[in-house]
Amino acid sequence: MNLSDIERLVSKAQILSIVDAMDRKLALWYGSVSAGKTVASLFAFLLAIVVAPRTGIIIIVGGSLQTIYQNIFVLFQNTTIFGSVITSQIHYTPGATSAVILGREVLLVGAKDAKAVGRIQGATVALAYVDEAALMPEDFWNMLISRLRVDGARLLATMNPASKNHWIRKKWILEAGTKNLISFHFTMKDNPNLSAEYIADMEASFSGVFYDRMIKGEWTNAAGAVYPMWDEKRHVIPFDQMPQMQDIIGIGMDYGTTNATTALMLGLTDETKPRLVLMDEWGYDSKESGIRLTDAELSKRFREWLPKEHTPYPTLLQPRFIMLDPAAASFRQQLHNDLRGQSLSPWAADNSVLAGIATIGNLLDRDQLIVTDRCPGWQSEVTEYRWSEKATDKGDDEVVKEDDHYLDGGRYITHSTKNIWTPALHAA
Repeated sequence: MNLSDIERLVSKAQILSIVDAMDRKLALWYGSVSAGKTVASLFAFLLAIVVAPRTGIIIIVGGSLQTIYQNIFVLFQNTTIFGSVITSQIHYTPGATSAVILGREVLLVGAKDAKAVGRIQGATVALAYVDEAALMPEDFWNMLISRLRVDGARLLATMNPASKNHWIRKKWILEAGTKNLISFHFTMKDNPNLSAEYIADMEASFSGVFYDRMIKGEWTNAAGAVYPMWDEKRHVIPFDQMPQMQDIIGIGMDYGTTNATTALMLGLTDETKPRLVLMDEWGYDSKESGIRLTDAELSKRFREWLPKEHTPYPTLLQPRFIMLDPAAASFRQQLHNDLRGQSLSPWAADNSVLAGIATIGNLLDRDQLIVTDRCPGWQSEVTEYRWSEKATDKGDDEVVKEDDHYLDGGRYITHSTKNIWTPALHAA
């Protein structure tokens, strides 16, 4: 493998990063989604393996063995990118803790939490490749750097940008001159294999702080309102003016014992350009009533709210899913028992908070999510939902966990069923 081979497969920006990375101990690639940063860094990694010191181990680090396989080894098997000669010299069995690449043994390490420090403590590392480095615990990163203790040892890493205050930006990227480090910023324009249509689709998939990070590839703080695009005049409609529905996708539920238990019903309109609608809501708050209900009583009251033939919804459709707070195991079992024999049953919702917030924010930004006036709880929370300043100061992205029970219910059903409603919205 030489640079002329690589030049046919990657862009000039990618090639320059591969070459410039050779002169530094630490090299970091960051930027937008689909920017080609992983491809460039993996070419650099292959070149580094060839010349890596024989003293010390070679490791690949990721959030888990599964993400290492998905993000790295699946890509390594793409002969269009790496060629059949190289891919034939990469041997890995999914789930294994080691691989053989270009004749060298490579150990795989999952590092999703601080406990991962023990997996490399005491080791001598000749070469390390870190996938999604911004998600690594800082203690693990520091330990890994300290393990690069043989002449010629190097570390290569990729990441998506996070907060401006993230430790890897403040302590490493901004201090590159004193760290023997070089970093490369990429956007989708640096990837020659993307079509204009694909780039347009990706640009339409994010809004707000997530657009700045995932599309522009910038380190930006998640500050202020979570949904600054929210506008009651744009997003709220009277219930009696709700369009005809083609589907009631389901109900999202947040569960609380001392906090509120809530339910939000999500529909898909039967319009030329379909939209999602939070049609109606239900809730019970023991703090307001002073009475804490059992799971059985909560289930009874919730089921009494479910749409019947005589209810005033402008459709005879019934909800298809209940997406429930995944932490509510006991209540999920209660609902499962009470709904036995019916087509409707509870599922554990996808509780990926940041991804779910991005889904809701993008829909609101594109006017593809509206809310009826029968959802006052959701509306009262959406204007108050904000990012935690304390977490932002630490470089983390967290929302203030106050009065968000209706929002959580709406997020559960909307984000968990994304694969169902996305084709309908994109086809319009």
